[in-house]
Amino acid sequence: MIAAKAKFRGARKIEKAAGFRIPDSAFHPAFLEAITSQVNFNYLDATLRNQILQFLHDFLRCECRERPLCGCPEKKFVTKVIELREDGLDHHEISAFLLDEYSIDLYPADILSFLEDTVHMLEAIEDISRLQGEKALSQKTEKHIREIVR
Repeated sequence: MIAAKAKFRGARKIEKAAGFRIPDSAFHPAFLEAITSQVNFNYLDATLRNQILQFLHDFLRCECRERPLCGCPEKKFVTKVIELREDGLDHHEISAFLLDEYSIDLYPADILSFLEDTVHMLEAIEDISRLQGEKALSQKTEKHIREIVR
C-alpha cells in the first residue's frame, strides 16, 4: 500500500522534541503514537508544527476506539492521493503537494504505480458490478477511472 512508502521528512526534528527515536514512516504505529501523545509542539518550528497539525486534522480524525492504529489514517491518505489525481494533479504535483502540506515524502514513481494499480482494481470492480447488474456502481467506477487516467 502506498501509505507504507510515505516518509515523514521532519521525523528527526520531531525526534528531538519527543526525546526518543521514532521511525520516519508517516503511518508507522510508533510515529502515530508519538505525534498524537508525546511530542511537545512548542519545540518545533512553525512550518513543521503546521504540517503536523494538518496531518493530524486530515488523517487522524476518526471515532474508532483503536485510533490512531485503526487503519483509518492509511485509508484517508489513499483517498487523498486519489482525490488529488482526480482534481487534475499529476504524480509529480501530488508528491510536491504532500511534501508542502504534510511534510510527507513520497516518490512520484510510487504514486504513479499506485494510481495504475488503482485503475486496474477499479476496472475489475467495474466488470464485476456490470456482471452483477449493479449499474450505478459500474457507472460510478467508470467515472473514477476516467478521472484518474485523464
